[in-house]
Amino acid sequence: MAKAKITNPDIVGGKAEGEKTKFSAADRKKIPDKGGYWWGTGRRKSSVARVRMKPGSGKLLVNKRELYDYFTGSRDRKAVVSPLKAVDAEKGFDVFINIRGGGTTGQAEAALLGIARALKNYDENYLQSLRDGGYLTRDSRMVERKKPGQRGARRSFQFSKR
Repeated sequence: MAKAKITNPDIVGGKAEGEKTKFSAADRKKIPDKGGYWWGTGRRKSSVARVRMKPGSGKLLVNKRELYDYFTGSRDRKAVVSPLKAVDAEKGFDVFINIRGGGTTGQAEAALLGIARALKNYDENYLQSLRDGGYLTRDSRMVERKKPGQRGARRSFQFSKR
């Protein structure tokens, strides 16, 4: 039985135009979602940052607040913007970050990793400059758990001989 040629212009690549195409998880990261956003997730200590970005005017919102309102320390602000500076795209993207958990430093570093991952998904040419700056490396250090029979992770109760 011979295969019939597809002559209908509504069918593209063997699939009907309205039919959904299946992408693997790796392929899904390389294309923007319906709103044109590129996603990246960053984690540090107990903080998790979900970053979505799209080409725009350079707006940067953290939990629906301006960067300078959310992060009061200059060190944290510089950390969040540093991956954008590394690829010379400070004013080229609108970045929206949702952060939960942890303290200010952990949240800033989680946002840094999320922005770097979103930039990598946007353009593979940014990969080398992000790698060179160390922005794509996840810092795996976590707080050590408290042990039973002790006051903290390492600290014991005061020893009394008598």
